[in-house]
Amino acid sequence: MRLHLPLPAGIAVARTAARVSRLVGTGGGTTVPGKVLSLLDPDALDRLAERLPLGSALVSATNGKTTTAAMAAEILSPRLRLAHNNSGANLVSGVASTLLSTRGAELGLFEVDEAALPDVARRTRPRALCLGNLFRDQLDRYGELELVAARWRAAVRDLPPQAALVVNGDDPQVGDLSRAHAGALVFGFDDPRHAMRELPHAADSKWCLVCGRPYEYAAAYVGHLGDYRCTSCGHGRPPLAVTARDVELRGLDGVDFTLTAPAGERRVRLRVPGLYNVYNALGAASLALALGVELEEIAAGLERFAAAFGRFERIDLGERSLLVLLVKNPAGANEAVRTLVAGSSPRLAVLALNDEIADGRDMSWIWDVDWEPLLEGLEQVVVTGERAAELALRCKYGGFPEQGIEVVTDLGRALDRGLELTPSDGELVVLPTYTAMLGLRKIVSERGFVRPYWERAA
Repeated sequence: MRLHLPLPAGIAVARTAARVSRLVGTGGGTTVPGKVLSLLDPDALDRLAERLPLGSALVSATNGKTTTAAMAAEILSPRLRLAHNNSGANLVSGVASTLLSTRGAELGLFEVDEAALPDVARRTRPRALCLGNLFRDQLDRYGELELVAARWRAAVRDLPPQAALVVNGDDPQVGDLSRAHAGALVFGFDDPRHAMRELPHAADSKWCLVCGRPYEYAAAYVGHLGDYRCTSCGHGRPPLAVTARDVELRGLDGVDFTLTAPAGERRVRLRVPGLYNVYNALGAASLALALGVELEEIAAGLERFAAAFGRFERIDLGERSLLVLLVKNPAGANEAVRTLVAGSSPRLAVLALNDEIADGRDMSWIWDVDWEPLLEGLEQVVVTGERAAELALRCKYGGFPEQGIEVVTDLGRALDRGLELTPSDGELVVLPTYTAMLGLRKIVSERGFVRPYWERAA
């Protein structure tokens, strides 16, 4: 039922709903107000977005959109008051809730769910749109990535002519969108020293978008992201305007790279590790450039950035610490494994697998993850979550000794068991899916070690 209340009345009701949600402990009020407002006024998001003096900038990707948007916020926040959904609420309701909760914002900076992007873009008519990558994810919800790519192509076609489009040229599906919008800014990786020896077996976009023949890769960096070209019809990576060169990995401490852009270049020292975070930084930098930010400000913002919650987040628990790396699909999990093995080779890990709606019900993707390099260095693994048994089976089929696998389905007890096995002053590595990550943070928040994600985001 839609009541079509006047917008001010709808806003008042929705803000009350947010306060009630937090008071009764059902959540942080990051989506409920937007849902309530949409029932009261179906066009509320459109009208709220129109109030932003500088418009909106959207960020979407299968992997890294939260981090990319957070990096962009770190760059932009010294100069602008942002409405930023940094709690991770990235559907229409989350974007509306963010606009409701932020007073006096000049620019909207929103990470947006891949499937929700066309609707959010239509409603907000963004000033800039940054598209990072498309990997196979949540097949039961999204379908194959070609379906999402088709929706993205439609969203790009419908962008206002004056809108800036920023795309990752290293992703065939995403890079191709640069041909559909005049003046698109294309970013990518330019350091073949860090290329993989071959495409991972679970790589997604391996076939030419034009003729269907397999791409040949001069360099593949993360999953199917890299320097690709079809030798049959010539379709390939578009020319790059913003690149990362001379990349130096510093283990789990971070990564250094040279950010090159039409205006010049700057050396950047990130405090988060891995090639995938260089891609996130390139997306954030390119979006900031499209919004008119100087290269010096961009480099400074990237160097200030610390991890988004749950994405390579370190939490001090007193005598021990917790390292949380979100995993949700083969490409992201493979990069988490790759980074861990290169950085610290832990002896113990907690793996947490849930199959809630936000995780996706189809858990077959865990069989496409190359867990083996991580398992080879582990002495013990604790598996937990709603699908712990299946994860234990995957470890067993990966060659890990059965006696070294502990199945503890309750997340809190699994955390306690992992900490019990971790030496004093040591660090426990946890790789959870999305809802397991939220559950883990709720546990450590209730124990007083970290603030709830919506308070941290405020």
